Amino acid sequence: MGRSGPTQTPQVVLYAAEGCHLCERAKAELAALRDELGFELVEIAIDSDPELESRYRELLPVVEIDGERVCTYYVQPEPFRRKLAAAQTVAKTTGL
Repeated sequence: MGRSGPTQTPQVVLYAAEGCHLCERAKAELAALRDELGFELVEIAIDSDPELESRYRELLPVVEIDGERVCTYYVQPEPFRRKLAAAQTVAKTTGL
């Protein structure tokens, strides 16, 4: 049975590293988009995790929405808005 109550918003994850200027830029862009669009943002530092380092280091920053990679290197606001809206639609139709 589906859950009742408010619809969950998609989870946005930012994979970043200390001292990465592109990561700082992405973080600022996502903060502005979060204020506008109201999504949950989780930041994950890859610096102390060898598995995350090998998976993401060459692509930083990496942004995922509900586990799907949607941005690397830069956060482009319009494509991000479209992908977030699509994820919200899926959440509504599946009851997640």
